[in-house]
Amino acid sequence: MVDFGTAELTLEMIQASQVGLKAVGAGLAVGLTGIGTGVAEMGIGAAAVGATAENKDMFGLALLFTVIPETIVIFGLVVALLLLF
Repeated sequence: MVDFGTAELTLEMIQASQVGLKAVGAGLAVGLTGIGTGVAEMGIGAAAVGATAENKDMFGLALLFTVIPETIVIFGLVVALLLLF
């Protein structure tokens, strides 16, 4: 005789694990892009401060170069939202 109660419990467990793995994937998408952006801005920020110290007119360009890697985090957030919804 087949016990259908355990079959429903197993299906619920599979669905719960799928939702959990989606959440892990979304967290990885945002987390890894954040780490990548931090590493990229580390070198860019140091060079931007040095360039601004030598020439005050370079501030706008240095700020632009510092902000560009932050768009990568926005892409990671979009991927995470696509995974969750």
